[in-house]
Amino acid sequence: MLEIKNISLRLGDFSLYDISLTVEKGDYLTLLGVSGAGKTVLLEVLAGLVKPAQGEILWNGKNIVHQKIQERPVGLVYQDLSLFPHLRVDQNIAYALRCKKLSGPAISKKVNALATLTGVSHLLHRYPETLSGGESQRVALARTLAADPEILLLDEPLSNLDINLRAELGRLLRSINRSGKTIIHVTHDFSEAASLSNKVAVIENGRLVQAGTVKEVFRHPKTAFVARFSGIKNLFHCTVSNDPDDSGLKIARVNGRKIYFAGTDRCGEGYLTIPGEDILLSETPFETSAVNQFSGVITEAWISGPGMEIIVEAGVEFSVIISRYSFERLKLETGKNVWLTFKASSVRFIPQ
Repeated sequence: MLEIKNISLRLGDFSLYDISLTVEKGDYLTLLGVSGAGKTVLLEVLAGLVKPAQGEILWNGKNIVHQKIQERPVGLVYQDLSLFPHLRVDQNIAYALRCKKLSGPAISKKVNALATLTGVSHLLHRYPETLSGGESQRVALARTLAADPEILLLDEPLSNLDINLRAELGRLLRSINRSGKTIIHVTHDFSEAASLSNKVAVIENGRLVQAGTVKEVFRHPKTAFVARFSGIKNLFHCTVSNDPDDSGLKIARVNGRKIYFAGTDRCGEGYLTIPGEDILLSETPFETSAVNQFSGVITEAWISGPGMEIIVEAGVEFSVIISRYSFERLKLETGKNVWLTFKASSVRFIPQ
């Protein structure tokens, strides 16, 4: 188990502030944040390339913060890959094995096994300059795995690849993780985190703002930043008060509209989030007791993954996700008047 405890440092104008995380064996943790948030710096601290001003890094209970790079249980794959240009692919992969002074047959066996795992067996006698971006990424991965690290540190591994190569490499990373390898993966793309990892840690301006399972973080964001970053479209600044009718619900006022919800004792300013897939559309008013029901007009509509995303202006601009079948059945189009509704339990409040 890896425990990161109260790691802080300052590099020029940038700082990491009191970062604490726990990574269990076999976890796939994604460090998520915008460029310059501090994600790569944290990887470099774990790898031993940057020394923290304070804090501990515990590996199975032992503090390794002062251990040499080569003695740490991690392997780092940088975004720029840094393959040795003068060595063939097989020689790049074998580099760590030769440093361990393994025999020739043992090195050859290991290189072939890693080449098969990462899908580069046909590239072993090529030089890095002749490889595509996806091929180079796989070779860099194989070279790092040759050192048999306990934890694989990946810095934006999918960022420079086209959509097909991203999917291909993503499948490989999931396979490596399922084999028991712990992975910490830096990205600015929340869809990568959602599709690959079981845990997410969101970093903003050098601070850890939320960490947990993918479902916890993306369905229940604790800050407006996390909500925006996780792709939530329905994020509204609001003022919350108690319902004077004593319904047990809260009332959030957004652009003059009242939105009812439950689940908090807090009043005052903050943000509401409403998952687009929790909003229902109809051509006529809903025959329901739901208190959140509005009439509006469709201003935009486009294909989004397997369904459709629709923007409805109803005094508040709602983003609604529905199936293509429902879109066609309701004969929805830009300019059409519709009704929308959602349950009070679908609304989440983030205090300011």
